[in-house]
Amino acid sequence: MPLTFAPDTPDALPLTLLSPETLDGWIDTQEDAVKAWVLGNGFRAGSGKVLLLPGAHGAPGGALIGLGDGSDRSRERFALASAAGALPEGDWRLDGTLSGAELEEAALGWLFAGYAFGRYRKKSGARARLVAPEGVDAARLEAIAAGEALVRDLINTPASDMGPSALAAAAEAVAQGFGASFRVVTGEELLAQNFPMIHAVGRAAEDAPRLIEMTWGEEGPALTLVGKGVCFDTGGLDIKPAAGMGLMKKDMGGAANVLGLARTIMALGVKVRLRVLIPAVENAIAGNAFRPGDILTSRKGLTVEVNNTDAEGRLVLADALAYGAEGAPDLMISMATLTGAARVAVGPDLAPFYSDDEGFAAGLAAAAQEVADPVWRLPFWAPYEAMIEPGIADLDNAPKGGFAGSITAALFLRRFAGGVNYAHFDIYGWQPSAAPGRPQGGVGQGWRAILAALPEVLKA
Repeated sequence: MPLTFAPDTPDALPLTLLSPETLDGWIDTQEDAVKAWVLGNGFRAGSGKVLLLPGAHGAPGGALIGLGDGSDRSRERFALASAAGALPEGDWRLDGTLSGAELEEAALGWLFAGYAFGRYRKKSGARARLVAPEGVDAARLEAIAAGEALVRDLINTPASDMGPSALAAAAEAVAQGFGASFRVVTGEELLAQNFPMIHAVGRAAEDAPRLIEMTWGEEGPALTLVGKGVCFDTGGLDIKPAAGMGLMKKDMGGAANVLGLARTIMALGVKVRLRVLIPAVENAIAGNAFRPGDILTSRKGLTVEVNNTDAEGRLVLADALAYGAEGAPDLMISMATLTGAARVAVGPDLAPFYSDDEGFAAGLAAAAQEVADPVWRLPFWAPYEAMIEPGIADLDNAPKGGFAGSITAALFLRRFAGGVNYAHFDIYGWQPSAAPGRPQGGVGQGWRAILAALPEVLKA
């Protein structure tokens, strides 16, 4: 179902948004029957609580939606989204005091609540629809919702239907939809075109490894997005246990997020020269799989000792980053479901990021708060550089000791970014349990904050 707003019609029923602080004042303005109904039902405007108001002939005449108090609002995003599924089918119009960023969050959360992954199981199409509130850019919010739906669909699709070739086809469909240039380097051609580590990681899979490249836009600053596209990760010869493989269809979540961001940038006509690079592989097991102890030579010429084949994401990203840096973009961003250490540090909700650019970091943090897409800055901590230098080669893909795993991975990637302005996001890409606007499953992280920050951080 398209995640779009309903057309404005006089039949749309009012949705009144109330907090505990504003509830009593609203009740005082109502007729006695409405007062009795609200008080009798014990409605106290708790976060996400819904109370239908009676109308003529037994039909609903409107509804009250609780926003919760300040503490509730600080602990949960998209409170209105939880109400969307509790309302009967029909068109609804917001009637409340929200404005600015709060109003945009409410409207976008409603659109997000309309998402359902229905590729393998039919979902009901009936749902309450929202008229675009006055004061929001409806077309922009719909473009963002479409980008988020793309992210979720890609992550939710299992590797049987979302291997490297299918991911390339999905990226090509996005490119064709907006007139972007598109190419793919596949299989042995990766060696001929000097992407040796992408080839090494993916060569054991039946679905050949590839580098996906998309370019769009002819004016504005140059922005390069690099997304980890490991479509399934067995761990390689350092095989994961079964429990560790359970969510590995989401290991291409970085690729999904950059594609969602790229789609939205193109849909909104953002004035950038956009380039998207996705190394797409399956980290499989076969006689020709790369091995622990192997030393790989990267596109940049740096050698890498493989101390764990389950630290493969940074290997494929390294070749793509080196290639991206050759174009000297104004900003290069990588997104990857890279380390469990990041989840231990900040949990599933926050997207940690790394940047040496104070302006970028400040702009991103402000934008993230504005659009309810939380991020948290972690450091490129130079004293840890020695941890990724094994002695036998230039770099170690899996430093021993277990400390600072997300930071050392980020430092590894920075070695390949060629001195350009570079930021890295170590995302999770998965919603462990359902929350307002975010059903359990694949989810976008950080890309909406990046989109909102672009006008500030890419000033010409």
